[in-house]
Amino acid sequence: MGSKEEAGKLEWRISVDNGTTERLVPTSGVSKRIFVWLKGLVMKAWRIGADDPAKVVHCLKVGLALSLVSIFYYMRPLYDGVGGNAMWAIMTVVVVFESNVGATFSKCVNRVVATILAGSLGIAVHWVATQSGKAEIFVIGCSVFLFAFAATYSRFVPSFKARFDYGAMIFILTFSLVSVGGYRVDKLVELAQQRVSTIAIGTSICIIITVFFCPIWAGSQLHRLVQRNLEKLADSLDGCVAEYFKKKDVSTNENEDEESNMKLQGFKCVLNSKGTEESMANLARWEPAHGSFNFRHPWKLYVKIGAAMRRCAYCLENLSICINYETEAPDQVKRHFGEACMKLSSASSKILRELADMMKNTRKSSKMDFLVFDMNSAVQELQETLKTVPIETNKPEEEVPSEENKKGDSEDRTMPMSLHEVLPVATLVSLLIENAARIQTTVEAVDELANLADFEQDSKKKPGDKNNTKQPPPLSS
Repeated sequence: MGSKEEAGKLEWRISVDNGTTERLVPTSGVSKRIFVWLKGLVMKAWRIGADDPAKVVHCLKVGLALSLVSIFYYMRPLYDGVGGNAMWAIMTVVVVFESNVGATFSKCVNRVVATILAGSLGIAVHWVATQSGKAEIFVIGCSVFLFAFAATYSRFVPSFKARFDYGAMIFILTFSLVSVGGYRVDKLVELAQQRVSTIAIGTSICIIITVFFCPIWAGSQLHRLVQRNLEKLADSLDGCVAEYFKKKDVSTNENEDEESNMKLQGFKCVLNSKGTEESMANLARWEPAHGSFNFRHPWKLYVKIGAAMRRCAYCLENLSICINYETEAPDQVKRHFGEACMKLSSASSKILRELADMMKNTRKSSKMDFLVFDMNSAVQELQETLKTVPIETNKPEEEVPSEENKKGDSEDRTMPMSLHEVLPVATLVSLLIENAARIQTTVEAVDELANLADFEQDSKKKPGDKNNTKQPPPLSS
């Protein structure tokens, strides 16, 4: 008991002048709780940074940007050049600096353009109002109402909101400040020039740091997200089918079960990634050319590929439900369909992994046609297996298998099956066939991206190979 209490104590050690160390033990309960709380807080912060170093890099970049822009506030020559509005540069850095290049570019461009446009209109409205005599207040009030109404209404348009929502908000703020504030300010043009210059300084510093100091590209993140989702779909497909036809007497340890469950649930990540894909695709369109991505890279096609993958994920979600059916199919029925289902599952997952490799290496695949051909062949084989199921009827004489069937098939294959026994597996079969058709749609979407993005041709492909001309048969419904 004494050893447990000793082990639970927290110690601080300090070095003294004579080279020895002394132990400091918290004497009060309050100080001990504070020490434990601080230690837990530090460990939690450390784990966050260790799990995602990009967050630490972003924090360093924000600190560097604020330090640089603060020079305009502390140095007298620079402060005199921009006037008392130097604080606007600091505020600009705080509100526009984001974790990736696309988001920072988007906010910087929106802020600069909206500030210039709103400032120009505000000065024009102020001039018109001063020329109107006694109706000055009425002109300013009506203009603020009309422009605020138009800008706010534009934020409800989906296509406009996706790219210029922040700009519309800044337009409303700047126009109101300039037009209304100009009623009491004499040097309105000079004030507007100073604010535009400070905002330009802040946005320029943000763009330079986010591009040249450990850049985090939204386009690269989107590309890797699509690649990982393809791999998760392949793992989930193999896992669902293997789990359904798994033998009951096969024992597995807890680690294998946990890993298998994680792979089975991979399709859920695909289902939940729609918002992330659309957001990253919009941000990637603001980014300059980088890496393998040109300036006019077809980012919209990533949304199309994501939609095709989610259609496959919905099939896998239904497949996972088949595993948990309370009415389980007999082993005889599973043996009849097991080989054909496993073959189609393997062929389909190979295509998904090949698509993931295409995205990873930005290369066109030389064997995609062969993989699609194998998948379509497996679909036809599974359909033929479904047609050869011996369904039990009410006529006794039809239940007796013939001598020819006894020679060609095993006893469990020729034994008649009731429709109630076949239905659970038939549901699985139909989902696998439908999933194969949806995978082919995903292949077409990735091929379209490869053509428009100018993916490199796979060097393994032999132009003179006659087998390259072999066309896969179409999927039959």
